[in-house]
Amino acid sequence: MEVGRVVDEGAVIARVRAGEPEAYAELVRAFTGIALRAAKALGAGADAEDVVQQSFFKAYRSLGRFKDGSAFKPWLLKIVANETRNTVRTAGRQRSVAGREAAMVEAEPLIPESADPAVAAVEVERRAELLAALDLLTEEHRLVVVHRYLLEMDEAETAQALGWPRGTVKSRLNRALRKLGQLLPAGHTTSRVPAPRPGKGGARHERASR
Repeated sequence: MEVGRVVDEGAVIARVRAGEPEAYAELVRAFTGIALRAAKALGAGADAEDVVQQSFFKAYRSLGRFKDGSAFKPWLLKIVANETRNTVRTAGRQRSVAGREAAMVEAEPLIPESADPAVAAVEVERRAELLAALDLLTEEHRLVVVHRYLLEMDEAETAQALGWPRGTVKSRLNRALRKLGQLLPAGHTTSRVPAPRPGKGGARHERASR
């Protein structure tokens, strides 16, 4: 078992369903990191750990309805997204830009430690610009960008996690990136989110370079 990956998810889930609840710990260990990133990126803030614990509990209780052959990660992250939304609404908080920034930083250093401090300062400024622009998107557009790029999910996983058809993911991602391009200052580039492509049907997007 690796962090973020279980060799045979189907077998583990079958063991849990067969009355071996301790097998569920393998899924918890593998996916706690990505679940925390998702909760923080979606605005759970200081409640992220509670959201993740509750999400794993709900996933465990719902495992009987899990579709055999599906991937566990996007199914879990859909529960995390719903739980985060409920938590944020209950608390009456606004979305947490700081939380999303923390999720980005924890995911992977954007700047090597050996980088020129001046270059690092510019990157920090650009990241702040990106997060501010992300906050101006509609919820649907923000969700698709967060799942596709901050959480580094592919198109199929994003579709499953959000419960949308893949065509909807493509079209909303395309519109979200166009909007981001309009909101960001001229010349802004990031190491995570690709520039939107002009023209109709420009729905294929490269994964953000690392």
